[in-house]
Amino acid sequence: MSLTDVEKTTVQSPSRTHKESKQRKDTKATKATKEAWARAALALTAVGWGANQFAPMVLLYRERMGVSASAAEAIFGLYAAGLVPGLLVAGPLSDRVGRRPVVAFAVLLSMLSGVVLMLGSHGLAWLSTGRVLMGVASGAAFSAGSAWVKELSATNAAAGAGARRASIAMTAGFGIGPLVAGVLVQWGPTAYETPYIPQLILAAAALAMLSRTPETVQRRHSFEGRSGVLSGGLLRLRGFSDRRFVGVVLPMAPWVFGAATIAMVYLPGLTASHVKGISLFYAGAAAMVTAMSGVLIQPFARRVAASPAGQDRARPRLLTLGVALVTVGTLADAGVAALSGLGAWQAVLTLVAAVVMGFGYGVLLVFGLAEVQRLAPPEDLAGMTAVFQAFTYLGFAAPYLLSALKNVAAPSTLLLVVAALGVLTMVVTLRNARATAD
Repeated sequence: MSLTDVEKTTVQSPSRTHKESKQRKDTKATKATKEAWARAALALTAVGWGANQFAPMVLLYRERMGVSASAAEAIFGLYAAGLVPGLLVAGPLSDRVGRRPVVAFAVLLSMLSGVVLMLGSHGLAWLSTGRVLMGVASGAAFSAGSAWVKELSATNAAAGAGARRASIAMTAGFGIGPLVAGVLVQWGPTAYETPYIPQLILAAAALAMLSRTPETVQRRHSFEGRSGVLSGGLLRLRGFSDRRFVGVVLPMAPWVFGAATIAMVYLPGLTASHVKGISLFYAGAAAMVTAMSGVLIQPFARRVAASPAGQDRARPRLLTLGVALVTVGTLADAGVAALSGLGAWQAVLTLVAAVVMGFGYGVLLVFGLAEVQRLAPPEDLAGMTAVFQAFTYLGFAAPYLLSALKNVAAPSTLLLVVAALGVLTMVVTLRNARATAD
């Protein structure tokens, strides 16, 4: 190398170094932006895990504490008592103060709920309190967190990716949580406490990551105006003036978790006696199969939604598919419930039927979240998502209602009535979809 070359190198190096340094910073910033949605999604998974890890524990409390089926399923459903107000308050609150503080509070509260539930062997009051706290945490996380994942996905993902990522994150927690809890409650030490520990670890990790997740909402300090949390226009801001939201989205919403909880809790409770040696693990496996089926169907649901037929607002194919799957799955559940003479095979068929119910649950969840994100104005996205999710969680009452009516009719008969309601829902929502297509 000549002296001239050395001089050129000496002169050019600082400029090149500065340019390369800037490129590295830009690459890191782009990577951080692309990964940000995953950190928010982990919080959804942690809270979803905490929400559904209770499914196999229901059977534990029935078998070892002598809690009746209706009482245990009522405690399971108490989750909704905390979830609905959590959704309705946290959604609009995060529109005002930001996503991060609301989601961080939710994750922290889910950890407190886990600690309270670990004391459940001391009485039903601990279980009831823990489930209500978990409901509040879930409401806050699922409304604000779903909106956050969608917003963080908006700049570097295909249309609809935010809804898909949010639903997959929640459903992954719903599925993995009960499976791990089922394994630990069946074979681990201290069955009343150990199953709750993994969620505490996951939630702590998610909480630590939230501090590095970008905020997507500019904090507003004034509590005046139409979007205030305490304002009289609360419900109007959440889509109740939108005919399609009221006539199509809300009527189908309870079927999302109505289908899931029938498959996760009610039917396994009827058939677990045939697999007594592994009944607690079986209960967790049934919940996992239902939830993960909901995840696995979503790529197919996306393709349906993106097809020309799927874009037809007058005949929403995804809605039709979801309600049809739930109805068929409920008919299958009715058949399984009537076949008590099959012994262990009845438990196996319960898992098969759970796949169909999980498919219906996953399709309807994707349809609902995508429809809300299409209808909601940006400033009210979390609030409108909150209303949709509040209606979905009305379905958590299904196992309790079915158990409470056991003296009125046989389980198979009650499930046939549920299937008939599914048909009615399809007729009503499709008619309303045609009326609001324009």
